[in-house]
Amino acid sequence: MSREKPLKIMYLSPVSHVGAYDPVFARMAAEHKMPGTEVHVTSLPAEEGGFTHIEYRSYEAMVTRGIIRATRAAAREGFDALAIGCFYDTGLHDAREVSEGMIVTAPCVASCEIAASLSNRFGIIVGRRKWVHQMSSTVREHGHEHRLSGFYHVELGVNDFQKDHAETERRLIEAGRKAVEEDFAEALILGCTMEVGFYRDVEERLGVPVIDPSIAALKRAEYAAVLRRQCGWKPSRKWSCEAPPEDEIARFGQFDTNEPFGSRIVVEAA
Repeated sequence: MSREKPLKIMYLSPVSHVGAYDPVFARMAAEHKMPGTEVHVTSLPAEEGGFTHIEYRSYEAMVTRGIIRATRAAAREGFDALAIGCFYDTGLHDAREVSEGMIVTAPCVASCEIAASLSNRFGIIVGRRKWVHQMSSTVREHGHEHRLSGFYHVELGVNDFQKDHAETERRLIEAGRKAVEEDFAEALILGCTMEVGFYRDVEERLGVPVIDPSIAALKRAEYAAVLRRQCGWKPSRKWSCEAPPEDEIARFGQFDTNEPFGSRIVVEAA
């Protein structure tokens, strides 16, 4: 498909870990993006708190300001779409308000949409039981609760997934087997964006589609950007999607201050 210029997608990691995991997401983007897409993998600056995860609602509240500022900056840089890299879909509706004509998506909504296109019933494997209450609310909000077989926790925090890959994979497969063989899930979603790469082995062992949420968010952003260009479809700014007035934003002075990104890796278009 010929285009005058590459699609520009931003994958925003909503933590300020000084780019520690950005190379992981950059490799994911390089492997899965279309040739004509340029992906910028970014994270928040250390001034946003130095979080390595946002498993707690209080952490989410602290970084939401950074997500909003980064979204606004990405829109002004001319990005076609932005993916917020947390399965809580942190700040999704907030960021959409200030995204101008840019598409904004996130892993949970993207993964559920893809799972619904591949199956009638899917399960979500999560790190800790702590996450289930909030994630179930998110799935319900997105309209997929009736498709959900359940949440299956492996009692690993975000920082634990990459410590021992063999143990992580064993727990994921064990949880996935329960979802598939006992609760009849026809697809699985890995409910943490730091599980990059594990989906292939789980899928091979269990024989059902397994959706990596980081890939889902990136591809859903890319697809929406293609539709925006081909069909002219832009995000609504009516009613509940109304953007805040620019004169108020300028008067409050909290939206465009300081550097919005802590690190950036650019995966060039082919």
